[in-house]
Amino acid sequence: MEILERSPKWYDNLWAALMFFTRLPLWRLHEPPKESFKSVVEFWPLTGWLTAGVMAAVIYLGSMVLPIEVMVLAAIAIRVLLTGALHEDGLCDFFDGMGGGTSRERILEIMKDSRIGTYGVLGIILYILLLFFTLTAMPPLIAALAVLAADPYAKMLSGQITQMMPYARKEEEAKSKTVYRRMSVPSAIGLFIQGIVPMALFLWFTRGRVDWQTVIFTPCLVMYALYLLTWKKIRGYTGDCCGAFFLLIELSVYLSVLWEIYNA
Repeated sequence: MEILERSPKWYDNLWAALMFFTRLPLWRLHEPPKESFKSVVEFWPLTGWLTAGVMAAVIYLGSMVLPIEVMVLAAIAIRVLLTGALHEDGLCDFFDGMGGGTSRERILEIMKDSRIGTYGVLGIILYILLLFFTLTAMPPLIAALAVLAADPYAKMLSGQITQMMPYARKEEEAKSKTVYRRMSVPSAIGLFIQGIVPMALFLWFTRGRVDWQTVIFTPCLVMYALYLLTWKKIRGYTGDCCGAFFLLIELSVYLSVLWEIYNA
């Protein structure tokens, strides 16, 4: 008799998200049902609390003993190791596909190719440079707090891709062999809370120095622009799009904060 797999619980979905979006060996402690991996986006911002916390600690505590430039670069490197460069890989594929593809089919073909092209190389270099110089231009405490806010907030906005568009490929063609499910109302509310709470705390701490409208709405405009581009080009999203959206929206948060600091 075939043994039916048990229905996943919320903690299974959370555990699956931590397993999917990080390289921590959590599977040794608990292995959630396969169905849980279709819900990982619902807890994506919460994984950002972990990655952002590590980055922020490295930047703030490390800057007490070493130059902030060294610690920002170390923080970026540590997050890449923690996530297995999952999002950076998506960013490269996104740039390659959107830059080199002339049709929907060609864009999807390029994005699925594991080799990196000219657009991907230039894109990731420019992204890392912008990220590095933006964070090092801030006071260490503000930079650390901005990371704590931007990572979950950007993941919350990026998670909207899976609700605004269909998956661009067939499920069996997905790199992870998983297509994210549509969120229920409670799940969507949970996604919003995970992303907005750190941002609200950051804006409260920096009140008087940072205009909340700029920091809140600029990333939303960036997200919408990327959505329009992706919809026009491939009529849907892929996992690479999700990773690229996160990194670019996160970067827009840092640029918004820096703009406010320099124009206060």
